[in-house]
Amino acid sequence: MIRTGATQAFEVFVVEDSPHIRERLIEMLDSIEGVRTIGSADSADEAVRAILAQRPDTVILDMKLSQGSGLDVLRAVHQAAPEIEVWMLTNFAGEPWRNTCRRLGAAQFFDKSTEFERVREGIALRAAECVAH
Repeated sequence: MIRTGATQAFEVFVVEDSPHIRERLIEMLDSIEGVRTIGSADSADEAVRAILAQRPDTVILDMKLSQGSGLDVLRAVHQAAPEIEVWMLTNFAGEPWRNTCRRLGAAQFFDKSTEFERVREGIALRAAECVAH
């Protein structure tokens, strides 16, 4: 859902408890043409409130948060706003976690330790697809 007007951008919200990884993600995403990070959070309650208020195109979501879990965020966002894509980026990458996240509505799932750069590639592709439409 590309915004109309002079500020057209594919908007992303980052939910990550590690300040270092959060900053790295934001820098990486903001380096993609046509993509803008519109916010970040490190706890479940803060994330859900901000995501539902700002309605980004995509959320990059870690499983482990400073308070609550990524599953709490995924469940709440998918229930209230299923049009928002949620992409999991976590160290909890086993198949049971992947299946649970898919069942709860995650659009993508990435292993933080081996697939970090794939998030950049995927967001760049999604942004380009949305601009084309």
